[in-house]
Amino acid sequence: MTPPAPSRPRVVLTTTAAVDGRITLRRDQLLLDPSVGERWRAALPADVEGLVRRRDARVEAQHHPTVTLEGSGSFVTDDAVSPWAVEGGLRDHPDHLPRTAPRWFAVVDGRGRVGWTFTGDDETALLVLVCRRTPPGYLARLRELGVGWLVCGDDRVDLARAVGRMGTELGVRAVRADGGGGVNGALMRAGLVDELHVVTVPVLVGGLGTPTFLDGEPLEPDGVPVRLRVVGAEHGDAGSVWTHYEVVEGGT
Repeated sequence: MTPPAPSRPRVVLTTTAAVDGRITLRRDQLLLDPSVGERWRAALPADVEGLVRRRDARVEAQHHPTVTLEGSGSFVTDDAVSPWAVEGGLRDHPDHLPRTAPRWFAVVDGRGRVGWTFTGDDETALLVLVCRRTPPGYLARLRELGVGWLVCGDDRVDLARAVGRMGTELGVRAVRADGGGGVNGALMRAGLVDELHVVTVPVLVGGLGTPTFLDGEPLEPDGVPVRLRVVGAEHGDAGSVWTHYEVVEGGT
């Protein structure tokens, strides 16, 4: 197993995707919407649940991740704006960690767009990763809710800094990235992904712009793909496949 860089936690990306890589039905529809989620789940074969359960158990047993990382795009659509947005430049926001927890649900939300209703339980605490341009009204709202944040960047959230700070500030050794294509793609471009567990289901979605599990910035003009090594694969009875990959060190 390729060890992670000593300066940061290991990042394990997990996803369930159609054969064409899509992870939802349209860009303007969220799987958290009950009607959208129901249509997505109705298309999945019966073997998916078992593969996902075994995948999750493997990741937990091997790495014991104490952070699950998501992007704000899992909760709001692209055109959503912050109700706390104000004009202005950079501000000096200090970190705010009102509680400790065995586990963290960390969400990248530098623009302050998500209106939270669930903020955690006895085992897991919500943690928002913000930047110096995050609206102060949003941070005030998080403070009212008892939600902590880490400031990780100036104009936007710097994921390399965020992952590193979760290691140094929270003692995190492994992060499970279980978000959408935006945050996953940004992690990959930053060289932060160490391994992937992809459950591929035999369905097609298609559609120009429909989110995949790796979106974000395109390769540089002289860029090359990230090389992967297949660690293992498990086939379900209905054609779904769980494939475990490791990123080849120096393979970009």
